[in-house]
Parts: sequence; structure tokens; C-alpha cells
Amino acid sequence: MGGDKLILLDTHIWVWWVNKSGDLKPQQLEILNKAIDSGLFISVISVWEVAKLVEYNRLKLSISIDDWLDKALKYPGINKVELSNEIIIQSTRLKGDFHKDPADQIIVATSNIIGVPLLTADDKILSYPYIKLAH
Repeated sequence: MGGDKLILLDTHIWVWWVNKSGDLKPQQLEILNKAIDSGLFISVISVWEVAKLVEYNRLKLSISIDDWLDKALKYPGINKVELSNEIIIQSTRLKGDFHKDPADQIIVATSNIIGVPLLTADDKILSYPYIKLAH
């Protein structure tokens, strides 16, 4: 599935993009715009993560979570990657020393399994040497 312009979005990047957040850096926006026609992927765990952030009041949306997810999953170029046994198992066997956040583990494993670089601003993931990052 891998390709030069295909990218997997970390949850916060997806949220920032859909919400037109000022947190998204110009370089990240450029990467997104270049990959729209080729393919942008999000892990299904990101859908869950957004819902949990709303549940815990750590993310405020201007519309209901149902409507936001419906809109966000229809954004240009977005393709949802479902969990597979391979991704689940890989998330428990990441090389080296990776932190214990299960959502991040699944996102990193998804990127590795589907062979698509990850676009993230997460320092813990950015410093992880066993992930291909989108530039």
C-alpha cells in the first residue's frame, strides 16, 4: 500500500486539519495538501481517540461528536484503516523503547504495517527511530 505521497495522520493532526486549527504548521498543511489526491489515512483508533477526548472534555467541538466524525471521515482523501490482527500484534511488539500509550502504539504499528509514513507533532513519536515520518 505504501507510496511517496500517501500518509497516515496522527489523531491530533487530523483534528487540527478538520478544525482548521492554528496548531497546524504550514509545512504540515503543505504535506496534507500534497497527499490529498494520493491518499490520507487515519487509523480507526483515531476515531475512538477523538470520541474519548470529547467524552473527557479534553476536546471541545462546535458540533456533536457524531456530526464531527461524519464530516471528518468524509474529508478529502481520507481513508480509514481498520484494526487487523497484524496491527494489534505489532502494536505489542514495537522495536526499542516506545511509550505505553495504546493509541500511539496502534498508530505507529499501523504506519509500519501499511508502509505509509506518519504525519505527527508528537515528540515521543518523532523521537522514535523505528517509524517512517512524513516530511
